[in-house]
Amino acid sequence: MAKKNKGLPLNGWINLDKPLHVSSNDAVQAVKKHLRPVKIGHGGTLDPLASGVLPLALGEATKTVSFAMDGDKIYIAHVKFGESTDTDDLEGEIIAESSTRPAEILIKKALHDVSGKIIDQRPPAFSALKVEGNRAYELARAGKEVNLSSRNVNLKAAHLLSYDGEVACIKLTVGKGFYVRSFARDLGETLRSKAHLSGLRRTQVGSFTADSAISLDSLLTLDHRAAVAALLPLERVLDDIPALDLGQAEAWRLKSGLPATLVRRSFLEQIALLEDGKMVQARYENRLVALCEYSKARLKVIRGFN
Repeated sequence: MAKKNKGLPLNGWINLDKPLHVSSNDAVQAVKKHLRPVKIGHGGTLDPLASGVLPLALGEATKTVSFAMDGDKIYIAHVKFGESTDTDDLEGEIIAESSTRPAEILIKKALHDVSGKIIDQRPPAFSALKVEGNRAYELARAGKEVNLSSRNVNLKAAHLLSYDGEVACIKLTVGKGFYVRSFARDLGETLRSKAHLSGLRRTQVGSFTADSAISLDSLLTLDHRAAVAALLPLERVLDDIPALDLGQAEAWRLKSGLPATLVRRSFLEQIALLEDGKMVQARYENRLVALCEYSKARLKVIRGFN
């Protein structure tokens, strides 16, 4: 019996510009079918009604997805005042209306008041969060009441770009776990109106920016060799983690899952500024061997790479 093809050994990141009306999962599946990697994942879901940066991790890069998701994100959000919806965005049914349209100066003040702060935010009922083992959106679609606990999220910056008297275009720089739909809903309440998210584009996830992203259509027209050439290194999301250049003996131990002690004199300069208990990149011949915990000239493997 012929062996089943399990995929191609592709390792790295694709900075994808996801189009509107395509789910993150559908985008992933389209790239998977085209490139046939052994593994593929993404760094942060975008709703079908949102476009923009969706980093795709292939092969060994899937082991670094959490680092991409931890990076700051920048959004261009369109918030429409006067109506709230059950999904907090354009897709839902209108559940409340208000004749109040806030003045531009009041929007700027409201944004200034929350910019650069940790804010309390209740996720949308129509979200992928789990409630007693079920996705919240599944319960909401079934007409069941969904009560999600609020959480602290980091709103690093919020700037009003334009306002036509009904729709405000706002640039947001946010941390992990931030829901722009919730922000739109809450902004309406703060300004004694109703509001929902009427448009969204993500322009940055960590080091991935829209300026250098490739569209899904363009990616799917590339032949395999050209697509592979477009891959970004898996270390792209590890720039904030210090790197150590190892010898063959230390690299072999780490690849085997064993700890390595940095006893040679040549390591002294490299480890002089490292802090105990911190994570480091262990590298050999310019390739990532493992992510390790460093302590007292000793490396312990946290995540190994092939």
